[in-house]
Amino acid sequence: MNQECADDGDAATLEKGAKPAATKPRPPVTARILLLSTVLIFANCYWVLQVEGIWHTNHATAMSLFWNTVFCLLILVGINAAVLKPLAPRFAFSQGELATFFTMLTIGTALAGHDSLQLGIPGVMGFPVWFQEQQPTLGWDKFIRFYPDWVMVKDIEILKPAYYGHATGELYTPKHIAAWSLPVGWWSAFTLALGAVLVGTATILRKQWTEIEKLAYPVVQLPLALIDADKNPSFWRNKLLWWGVAAGASLNIWNGLAVLIPALPLIPVRHDQYNLGQHLHSPPWNAVGNVPQPLYPFLIALGFLLPTDLSFSLWFFYLFRLALRVVGVAFNLQAAPGGGSQFPFLTQQSFGAWIVISAIALWQARAHLKSAWDKAWDPKGTAIDDAGEPLSYRAAFVCIALGLSFLMYFCLHAGMSWGIVLGFFGFYFLLSVGIGRLRAELGPPAHEMAGNMNGAALMTLFLGTQGVGLQNLTVLSLFYWFSGRGYRTHPLPGMLEGMRLGRGVDGTGSLRGTGYAMLLAVLVGTVASFWAALHLQYGAGINAMTNHNWGQFQGVASAATAPQPPDGRGQIAMLVGGLAALGMIWMRTQFVWWPFHPAGYAIALTYGGEYYWSCLVIAWLAKSLVLRYGGIGMYRRVVPFAFGVILGEYTVGALWSLISVFVNSGAIINIKTYDFAPG
Repeated sequence: MNQECADDGDAATLEKGAKPAATKPRPPVTARILLLSTVLIFANCYWVLQVEGIWHTNHATAMSLFWNTVFCLLILVGINAAVLKPLAPRFAFSQGELATFFTMLTIGTALAGHDSLQLGIPGVMGFPVWFQEQQPTLGWDKFIRFYPDWVMVKDIEILKPAYYGHATGELYTPKHIAAWSLPVGWWSAFTLALGAVLVGTATILRKQWTEIEKLAYPVVQLPLALIDADKNPSFWRNKLLWWGVAAGASLNIWNGLAVLIPALPLIPVRHDQYNLGQHLHSPPWNAVGNVPQPLYPFLIALGFLLPTDLSFSLWFFYLFRLALRVVGVAFNLQAAPGGGSQFPFLTQQSFGAWIVISAIALWQARAHLKSAWDKAWDPKGTAIDDAGEPLSYRAAFVCIALGLSFLMYFCLHAGMSWGIVLGFFGFYFLLSVGIGRLRAELGPPAHEMAGNMNGAALMTLFLGTQGVGLQNLTVLSLFYWFSGRGYRTHPLPGMLEGMRLGRGVDGTGSLRGTGYAMLLAVLVGTVASFWAALHLQYGAGINAMTNHNWGQFQGVASAATAPQPPDGRGQIAMLVGGLAALGMIWMRTQFVWWPFHPAGYAIALTYGGEYYWSCLVIAWLAKSLVLRYGGIGMYRRVVPFAFGVILGEYTVGALWSLISVFVNSGAIINIKTYDFAPG
């Protein structure tokens, strides 16, 4: 894909029979694509933080495939095909540039996303200081003193206009710029260091997962098809694609109008419109609680692209989780003596499963990892080639080393103990490998691993809150944005998928330099997110972003007032989860018919399956029938329809979201438009 040559428009004639001189392929990373991506990262971070952060709606980042980035790619591909190629071919974007654009935009959006800096920026905005000032009975004064002055703004006079609102102009005064510059500078450096470790890790693992194991990368099938359509326009001539576009777009147009015109009936497809659990009134069955029935067409289409064993496992283990609740009530197993974790120990089981999945992913890559290390320090002593990688292997290992060094310095400078720092980041990067592997191989539509699936909770499980220490827990509460609530916007999968995208359909594209483009996207995305969040916060005051960020700070307050001992029952449950995942992995190697995937078990035990479980039932059934009665040939013929449904919903849904932003520019409460995606 990246070997497409730019047309220089030379009108000189060639002698009969002479071969034209070869033109140099345009590299995937160019100054113009970096500039365009930078500008649109700022625009998209503002967009995402407005609708997700301030209004808590139109969640672009709740799904693995961000609808805002697909929308922007579609526009650029359209401009390239309809304007630049026919009228100014020498200025047309190459497929490598399009891939770099999508990758940078995805990384920038991930940082602004619902499970990323939307959780971290309120802390930097002095959230604990402000709310303790407003509500002294919170008891947060017991731990606020452990926050270093350079990680957040503690000056009440600076915070007042940010929390009262209607004061956008004050942000840009010298006093306020000076107050925010120090913490924003530190956190920008921290995020860049974190990104350097992840880019280095993705670079080293890419060849193993893409070329040796040949993983499918389901999430980028649609972006890959869009970019390839730039060279193969037959994609747009497929009638099933347009039937899918019509279906998805029609639904969102109708529901969008129904939101604005109450006389029109709304077609119910959202997860929050119908609760199956309302029909279960008596114990133990009512223990299932809220059981949504989502019917999002685009999620059904995304589910159709998944391997059937994963789609089956995701919805099966979601129902299994509900069944465990019923069992807990039926046998009175919820009570936890001594304040420990309670049955059914969902987070603890998930901890064990994820650790096993991640560790096995690294074990399977051990030979390649050794080759990459040898190549880095003895380039002539190994046959492995890193000429087409995003970074050279030496640069990748240097990025990892420098990034880890700064992260360690940041944490120690903040007063943390080195053992806790090593444990926290050891778990985070191990889990990152597992999430990256899961997305590369299976591509779940979302992976919201909520329920305290983070390093702080894991260490508390074994050490207790006093063993971890209040100062460590206090600083760790500021890390909730990248290792805390959900991991849906984890940057590593987007980096790996961007590398797959850059290789093109034929897998021959060069990725040289794209690692540095990703690092630039991390830095730009961080700065853009802080600017957009502060700008919007000064205008809106108290909003959904601040009101949704009590959890990590309340957890520290609980540790300060009611210390918890190590949790033996939780440790046993974690072991059970690990053994269950290990058993499923072994069964998959022994029996072709084994239907359960450990990734479905690890994901579905924690929150998130509510958004899509019934969509995956439909997708699993449809794909199973297509494969059984039509084979792989029929499946390939049906895939364009799924692509069309996604494009139709994403395009119209994005337009409704943009309308809300433009119509309500500067408003505190927005005029509601149709929210087509869960979040």
